[in-house]
Amino acid sequence: MKKYQVVGIGNAIVDVLTQSDDSFLDHMGIQKGIMQLIEKDRAELLYGAMGDRTQAAGGSVANTLAGLGALGIRTGFVGRVHDDALGQFYAKSMEDGGTDFVNAPVSGGDLPTSRSMIFVSPDGERSMNTYLGISADLGSEDVSDEVAQQAEIVFLEGYLFDKDKGKDAFIRMSRSCRAAGGRAGIAISDPFCVERHRADFLTLIENELDYVIGNEDEIKSLFETDDLEHALAKTAAICPLVVCTRASDGVSIVSNGARIDVPVEKVVPVDATGAGDQFAAGFLFGLSTGRDMQTCAQMGCIAAGEVIVHMGARPEQDVMTLFKQAGLV
Repeated sequence: MKKYQVVGIGNAIVDVLTQSDDSFLDHMGIQKGIMQLIEKDRAELLYGAMGDRTQAAGGSVANTLAGLGALGIRTGFVGRVHDDALGQFYAKSMEDGGTDFVNAPVSGGDLPTSRSMIFVSPDGERSMNTYLGISADLGSEDVSDEVAQQAEIVFLEGYLFDKDKGKDAFIRMSRSCRAAGGRAGIAISDPFCVERHRADFLTLIENELDYVIGNEDEIKSLFETDDLEHALAKTAAICPLVVCTRASDGVSIVSNGARIDVPVEKVVPVDATGAGDQFAAGFLFGLSTGRDMQTCAQMGCIAAGEVIVHMGARPEQDVMTLFKQAGLV
């Protein structure tokens, strides 16, 4: 038995939340209800202007690992934080949640730990201001071959693909894992990221990966088409397992050429933050425990359905209980 069932690699971002009103947002020049990338000086200004802060270890893959850890899966995380207060908080938070934070916080250098300053308005709107900091500098030197070889499954975060160092880290992680008999895959994360790096994305999927997870827009973006069926067929031709989430239309999977469509129970979302991350958690739980594709998809839908009915990117209910109620375990 390998040490880890799932190891994720991605951005290590501390979510820092505070309550604010619209006049504060206007005063600070914060656009309400959207996510903006900001620079270091702006990040320090906003962080200093926050009142009572609540902090949580965030980032897409980290959210998925938190969901997996809550389901009892042995997990590890490859990410990069600075040896500052937020970096130490992030590493401890991941460890406390049951996920090995395999890279020690980095000393020296000018890049602090990545953080997203989130201002929550009285109407529930979240205005996010994200400074990528040191996490975006993750490279192949941060990847331990031993950790990758001790993973049954590795899960890559598409957002890291914006830098060549991130691409190198992906390739090293995937090759080390697969050479030791494991499986490697990616969450595409963002259609705009695909548009910036389409050729490299396709090369990675075809030559280095065993599965790919994305939503309709992301899968279509891979082949610059508005025809989802065409995009699914083309993706399935270069990757053994393609998982496409289709919002209220459910999930479509092509596994070794066989197509499966799984419906989803429609719910009214309160906050869609984290839906894709928790779908991945449910799906990867099923995959790592030997379930069939339909069950994996159903587990993903249940986990995503739980997280969208409340604020926040991580489950509040016991998702394993929800699986049991659905007759899946």
